[in-house]
Amino acid sequence: MPALSARQVARGSNPLRPQGQSAMTPAYDGSLLEVRGLVCGYGKHHETEVVHGASFGLDADEFVCIIGANGCGKTTTLKAVMGLLPAKRGEVLVCGQDIATMKEAERAKRFAYIPQAHTPPFPFSVADVVLMGRTPYINRLARPTAKDCMLAYRALELLGISHLAKDAYTRLSGGQQQLVLIARALTQESDILVMDEPTASLDFGNQQLVLSRMRMLARMGKAVLMVTHDPDHALFCADRVIVMDKGLVIREGTPHECITTEMLHRIYNTDACVVDVEVAPERTARVCVPLL
Repeated sequence: MPALSARQVARGSNPLRPQGQSAMTPAYDGSLLEVRGLVCGYGKHHETEVVHGASFGLDADEFVCIIGANGCGKTTTLKAVMGLLPAKRGEVLVCGQDIATMKEAERAKRFAYIPQAHTPPFPFSVADVVLMGRTPYINRLARPTAKDCMLAYRALELLGISHLAKDAYTRLSGGQQQLVLIARALTQESDILVMDEPTASLDFGNQQLVLSRMRMLARMGKAVLMVTHDPDHALFCADRVIVMDKGLVIREGTPHECITTEMLHRIYNTDACVVDVEVAPERTARVCVPLL
């Protein structure tokens, strides 16, 4: 199979979809994802309410980060958005359809989840792990088709790890494993990629590698929703930031609007300064610097 050209990537085409195949998502004028007044928590009757009326949206081609301190409701919000946790009140819509009305297989075609880490019970090959992304489309008694294998290979190729296809997933580095999980999510052909602290266990270099690949995918048309504790990650890759505190969305906007010295002190209760630094001639970057 020929390698993907730089032109294919730059023009924003979807190399994961075979020619002539239309997108699963029909034309829709509203936001791809709409969260409206979401209230949810844990317990049979949501006795422990964690999220109190969260509202936000997400469009295709957009990378949105949810930031906030431990226990503020970020992960609970993700679970409710994907339909893994029922809402007490409010609604979550994908292309105008309430996820509460969707079956599990249909939700899997809408959302692809990329966890912090994953260790399968057997030493599957990288190719086999990526092919697992086709589960929503394959009958339990059927084998992967040529199309399924092609989509898996293209995802590996897009992320630059096709040479690892025959390697044992369990023997890869943490960064390589995370890229394989991203490839699996791409093979799933879902509308939205959802990540909960995907770089938590990675070193600095692999963090930047994974985040840069996710930012590239957003530029190619994927919608990305990521939870992170690190405001620098949001500054690096996000188009828009949602700030949560004690179960509430307290601010939403661009990274520069949301990640400020005052906001960091409010949500993390720590002294840090948000500053612009020159990283190259005529190029600056905004970073968070602890003052302790």
